Amino acid sequence: MSEEDDEYADGILYKVEVRGLTPVGQLGPEPWLTDPATVAVLDAIEADGKPARFIGGCVRDAICHKPVFDIDIATPERPERVMELLEARGIRVVPTGIKHGTVTAVTEERSFEITTLRRDVGTDGRHAEVAFTDDWIADAGRRDFTFNALSATRDGAVYDPFEGMNDLAHGYVRFIGKPSARIAEDYLRILRFFRFRATHGRPPENPEALIACRMAADHLDELSGERIRDEMMKILAAHNPAEILIMMRGEHVLQHVLPEAVDPGQLRAVEWLETTAVRIEGLGLDRLRRLAATFGPDATEETAGEVAQRWRLSNRETNRLSNMVGDLGIEPDVPVDVKRKRLYELGVETFRDRALLMWAGEVAAAPRLPAARTQAWIETLELTANWQDPVFPLTGEDVKALGIETGPKIGTLLGEVESWWADGGFKADRDECLAELGRRAGTD
Repeated sequence: MSEEDDEYADGILYKVEVRGLTPVGQLGPEPWLTDPATVAVLDAIEADGKPARFIGGCVRDAICHKPVFDIDIATPERPERVMELLEARGIRVVPTGIKHGTVTAVTEERSFEITTLRRDVGTDGRHAEVAFTDDWIADAGRRDFTFNALSATRDGAVYDPFEGMNDLAHGYVRFIGKPSARIAEDYLRILRFFRFRATHGRPPENPEALIACRMAADHLDELSGERIRDEMMKILAAHNPAEILIMMRGEHVLQHVLPEAVDPGQLRAVEWLETTAVRIEGLGLDRLRRLAATFGPDATEETAGEVAQRWRLSNRETNRLSNMVGDLGIEPDVPVDVKRKRLYELGVETFRDRALLMWAGEVAAAPRLPAARTQAWIETLELTANWQDPVFPLTGEDVKALGIETGPKIGTLLGEVESWWADGGFKADRDECLAELGRRAGTD
């Protein structure tokens, strides 16, 4: 924290220090608190008598009765000593960010990120230069939001130096100190603000924080695509992401990270279909599909490619995203054999993605679809549940056996017969397919 900030001047700083030294709450029964792996890691890093605490998200989400996935621990022990203590107990440890005080303890059950208490001695909006400390208040003060500064001991006693529990109760996302100062330390905090507004917040909005995000939005252009991608994907995975993207656009933030997002209506419809409207095996929340939904019906493969390159998506993610734009080509009101053929051609994932996006587009345009149309979409998506690709009984060797020389003609003939076989509902057996091959090759 900075004593130059009005937030921390004189009596207010004193109140923070007093409040941070006294536990103010108690976590309820949490399986991860008493898990043998957790106990073993804490026993190791507290072996020298310096107490550690759980910090940040696991405490925050336990208080909110949300699932806890990642367990982060803070300790006054220096990282090299933390590694020694863990290894002495036979716990594997990886120096994942030792320069900044972070190591990862790896057990059979889970991993734990363990970080030495720190204070910032320099920031440039992307990276921080830190110094290790024994001061819990100084470490808490370098965090972004009040509820992310919460910490808890192994017996569940909660420390809350910045009244984060009160903010959690009211769904208020509040920076520690001046929002502009916290954002200037790391511009990714702009996106983190909107992410936590999506996952932990509710109206009324925090006008001071929104103004600070808007004023610093240009600096988002300085961040790596990977960091932006990770935060944006978390926003897309949240409840009601369309409203958050609308809020981000209103504050001139979205334009810097995802200017391609032009269709909140389709995104809203996709979320509703995924999570509420239908219950079909294999259909659920999907961040990449939600990303595609933001592009709108006029998006092209070029649109998808630009986002994929900027966000450093994997090759598989890039291909999948490209398959969710342009002419999606799914029609629910055709005979089931036609849909089954299309499912065979596209594969389950692409067929499901395209069908859901097309259905969502219709819902966004006219929320009350005719019952028959809705049922047709449901039946179309139900085809993907437990789908097993039929196995085409011929190969290129069967074509060669007819005396066809190696070359493009083999693939052409094989493709023609496979299409014929699919048109017939995949019912023709090998002998029937060989007969059709012979007719098309002129050898029957």
